[in-house]
Amino acid sequence: MSFEDIEMLFRFVGGLGMFLYGMNVMADGLQKSAGNRMKQLMGFLTNNRILAVIVGALVTAIIQSSSATTVMVVGFVNASILNLTQAVGVIMGANIGTTVTAWIVSMSEWGAFFKPEFIAPLIIGIGAFMMIFTKGEKKREIGEIAVGFGVLFIGLSFMSGAITPYRNAPIFATIFKTLGSNPVFGILAGALVTAIIQSSSASVGILQTLALNGVVTWNSAVYITLGQNIGTCVTALLSSAGANKTAKRAAVIHLLFNVMGAVLFGIIMFILFSLRPSFATGTINSVQISVFHTVFNVTNTVLLFPFANYLVKLSGLIVKEETEPLAVAEGEDEAVLRHLDPRIFETPSFAVENVLAEVIHMGEVVYENVNLAFDSALNNDTEKAQQVFKTETTINNMEKIITEYLVKISNLSLTEDQHQVVNDLFYTISDMERVGDHAENIAELAGFKKDNDILFSDTAQTEMKDLMKIVLDSLASALKARSEESMEYVRKVVQYEEDVDDLEEELRSKHIERLSTGECQAKSGVVFLDIISNLERISDHANNIAGYLVDEL
Repeated sequence: MSFEDIEMLFRFVGGLGMFLYGMNVMADGLQKSAGNRMKQLMGFLTNNRILAVIVGALVTAIIQSSSATTVMVVGFVNASILNLTQAVGVIMGANIGTTVTAWIVSMSEWGAFFKPEFIAPLIIGIGAFMMIFTKGEKKREIGEIAVGFGVLFIGLSFMSGAITPYRNAPIFATIFKTLGSNPVFGILAGALVTAIIQSSSASVGILQTLALNGVVTWNSAVYITLGQNIGTCVTALLSSAGANKTAKRAAVIHLLFNVMGAVLFGIIMFILFSLRPSFATGTINSVQISVFHTVFNVTNTVLLFPFANYLVKLSGLIVKEETEPLAVAEGEDEAVLRHLDPRIFETPSFAVENVLAEVIHMGEVVYENVNLAFDSALNNDTEKAQQVFKTETTINNMEKIITEYLVKISNLSLTEDQHQVVNDLFYTISDMERVGDHAENIAELAGFKKDNDILFSDTAQTEMKDLMKIVLDSLASALKARSEESMEYVRKVVQYEEDVDDLEEELRSKHIERLSTGECQAKSGVVFLDIISNLERISDHANNIAGYLVDEL
């Protein structure tokens, strides 16, 4: 191998790296720019498979990777956020969405203006200017998309330039003649390359780069493209390791869908090529590869869409449900750990929404425990107090699990708004955990009351009930503010906090007065004051939870 050959090899590898990097940068920019639209897309994931197909196509077009979309789907299924009915549609749509990259690559053949060496420097220059010198997050995100787009095109130019000197080399003719004349070899080659680089978009891009130099035949391109659609399934299959049976079935459905389509189209195209040998051995360009890639994925979806239920059943035969003895019911903390699936990191926007849902769920668990603690204090119910202690352990575990997940999310590519939400959630779960601690304190005081035969006067009991009601309303409104992103509920919490502070001060004065007149015992007075002190602190934390939203809205 001569020095020039080594130089061209380095140029091709460098170009591939720039192509992949540019694709990732562009995808990050698109995801950030999509922002809340990604959240809205999740809302369409109903049992309507047509909507699921559309969502799958749009998400993949944004994140520029069908593998990433499918891995995300496996994560959602494993977390019980999606069922297989919804997953099938998203997977089918992902195959359609991945064709967008192929069309971007083929732009170089649309005209001289779109050739990489002409348009890429301009796009990168504009994008860099927007990222560095403009204000406003949206403009910087558009700049990031432009830079990624430009780097992708420069990578494409590097790869094409590295191949150009060898376009007439006999090795290319031999390779593509072999792959074109033998469908199995062609499909296996496409699957293997895609499995290695774990990106069908990149492997199609490589094929299109070769096609730009006029070295790829129609029959070899068709079979390789079919194989690339099979190879992209490897990423999801690997990610399903360690997932539950349903998630494994989602990955298998992806494989079945692509294999069936490849076999069907492989047979049809083999017959067509046999009837028209000159067409089979004719050269194909990058636009024609994009057309075939799109036609294959759209047609495959249309043909197999009516048989989606059979794909689900077939996946059940392949990944069989194991008969297991009845297990202990899953705890809240275990459910949170399952729901916060790391596979969802493939799409940061969805990861933020997912963890937000679990934070709200943690708040609901805390609310129920506070309510239970109040009942135990009012009725000297030690059984309920014991349940409070048990749930407090669960709350502590939930905080730890969610914190670890938030740390990982904070290292992803997020928008400024998403970073703000993640930072606020760190503080929110800390406040929720402190509310749980105060509920535990109240439950301990309930036990102390029972053990020492302490009774409150009817007046003290009524006053405590009144304060507890306001505190519960405040905590409920704080959770509503967080879940509905509502300033109306934030204002309610602020008012409740003022009411609690005023009432707590008033109750202290009244109780001290009762102590001085002998209406209440000193021992009961200490417990009463401790309880209302914990109630006031719960209200403080509820106010904090709602207050974090002010910077977000």
